[in-house]
Amino acid sequence: MFALEYDLLLYDVTSTYFEGEAKINPLAQRGYSRDHRPDCKQVNIALVVSRSGMPVGYEVFAGNRHDATTLEEMIEHIEKLHGRAQRIWVLDRGMVSEENVEFLKQGQRRYIVGTPKSMLKRYERELLAEDWRPVHAGLEVRLCPAPDGAEVFILCRSAQRQQKEQAMHARFEKRIEEGLRKIETACAKRKQNPLLIAQRVGRLLGKNTRAAGLFQVQVEADSNGLARFRWSKSEPWRDWARLTEGCYLLRSNVIDWTPEELWRAYIQLTEAEDAFRIQKSDLQIRPVWHQKQERVQAHILVCFLAYVLWKTLEAQCRQAGLGDEPRPVFRELSEIALVDVVLPTRNGITLRKRCIGQPNQHQLVLLQHLGLKLPSTLEIVSV
Repeated sequence: MFALEYDLLLYDVTSTYFEGEAKINPLAQRGYSRDHRPDCKQVNIALVVSRSGMPVGYEVFAGNRHDATTLEEMIEHIEKLHGRAQRIWVLDRGMVSEENVEFLKQGQRRYIVGTPKSMLKRYERELLAEDWRPVHAGLEVRLCPAPDGAEVFILCRSAQRQQKEQAMHARFEKRIEEGLRKIETACAKRKQNPLLIAQRVGRLLGKNTRAAGLFQVQVEADSNGLARFRWSKSEPWRDWARLTEGCYLLRSNVIDWTPEELWRAYIQLTEAEDAFRIQKSDLQIRPVWHQKQERVQAHILVCFLAYVLWKTLEAQCRQAGLGDEPRPVFRELSEIALVDVVLPTRNGITLRKRCIGQPNQHQLVLLQHLGLKLPSTLEIVSV
């Protein structure tokens, strides 16, 4: 219908939680909750979409399943349904492990994946270089070929992301420093148990992990077995944080593309994220009120089919020159009146006719662009 391309497949995982205990559903488990509801059981939903966000397929996994463990199963499922062809799989760093990369390589599959932040350590010299290539305002990339020539690594530096990470580091640094000063004051006022102080420090750093590496904390016992507390800041950690703020590293075996093309392909993962956002808001995939596994599966299937319809309508709007956001079109067309005319007769039979009101000029233009023609009446079906 829309001449879509399925050469680039975007894969991501989200979760939806249950209202209720769902004891008889083996997939309902507690795990990492993207809905910030760790108190509820959940299931994970894996979704594959095209570069335009058109859904290709989905699977439901147990709520305690780690994202990276779903990749092999999902890829084989999609290939069984649609064939392997020459597709490129695009995955974020939460989906990637060395085992998954090896699985992709062994199957001669092409991929563009995010990498853990720790891998930036290998490219400190490249981070300091000046020959970065601008992609657009606020975004630069730099190509770093792998030694064996079978892969490339793409350094990306985003000004917007840099500002966000700087603010985050500053916020967590302030929280930790305030907490350490309170502990320091407590130790100065009265005698403290070293074990309890160490536990208190651990909780503080654990709640503010983004800046925990900046602080070097020592909790020791003096000759009387009481707490001796000291802390300082690590300037090398701060220097590295400043160098890497806003930076991330992509990895790919698509060696015939430019860094700009690889980045643009990877950034289209936002289409998968948008799919989850729409399903959770407009299509109400969360929470799940059903308890039985087959009913939960049916609920998710209905939401998936609704998303297919949503993307079809979005593509129709784009094709008709109405933009790629169907919500304004829905709002405008929903104003068209639908009236039931009831006509009682002398012999006791009641005639019913469902009539469609006349659209206004703006609605007529929308219908014309979409190639739709409204009937004057609709058949009333008795249930």
